[in-house]
Amino acid sequence: MAEPSAPGWQDLTTSVTVPASGLAIVALAGRLDAVVAPELRRRLEETDVTGCATTVVDLSAVTFVDSAGLAVLVGLRRRNRANRGDVVLIRPDAHDAMRVFRLTQFDQVFRMLPVSDR
Repeated sequence: MAEPSAPGWQDLTTSVTVPASGLAIVALAGRLDAVVAPELRRRLEETDVTGCATTVVDLSAVTFVDSAGLAVLVGLRRRNRANRGDVVLIRPDAHDAMRVFRLTQFDQVFRMLPVSDR
């Protein structure tokens, strides 16, 4: 992905790989919050991810998630499901980040894999 331009973007690093047709892997590290959510959404719409029905989002290195970060993931899931695909999440290692998924019950909405299943 291109160099970060939005303020606060340095708080989240992103890498995208497309190992097979129709599959994208997005690895995130850092804070997934309201500061970086608009830029992440824009970047996910501009990358090879848009051509993939299934996206694996590796959150293992994400330290914090808020409602804006969850909204990006929900939007990606909605788009993928419209294309007969899905979004699979790799659980955050950070307790605080995972707690948000549990409190919102998004750990029941998304298919979430432990880090060891990568």
